[in-house]
Amino acid sequence: QVQVVESGGGLVQAGESLRLSCTASGLTTDDYVMGWFRQTPGKEREEIACISWSGTSTYYVDSLRGRFTISRDNAKNTLYLQMNNLEPEDTAMYYCAAQRYGGNVDRKICREWIFAYWGQGTQVTVSS
Repeated sequence: QVQVVESGGGLVQAGESLRLSCTASGLTTDDYVMGWFRQTPGKEREEIACISWSGTSTYYVDSLRGRFTISRDNAKNTLYLQMNNLEPEDTAMYYCAAQRYGGNVDRKICREWIFAYWGQGTQVTVSS
């Protein structure tokens, strides 16, 4: 049984940083892409960034590139999202996702419908 669990959300002030973590267990293959997504009430879930199994291939949505950094530690089965200079507009539920796929990532791969395994989300709230 695959389990994906996010952690690290919370309440911060604008300009501060936060690091989210995500652990994935139960995957029967070592080759899986992982990604971060977010959703605000009344809006569709949107992609933030994705990373290949090796970590050498990453994709970021243009609007967040430079402030957010995705990384992974396969020895710990853990995915990270470092978020810097947070803005009130970053307030959302943040989701981690995993999918069996051993190739590089790009805008076609980093899409909600590609991913089969999802966590329950962790709330990030940025006050002004």
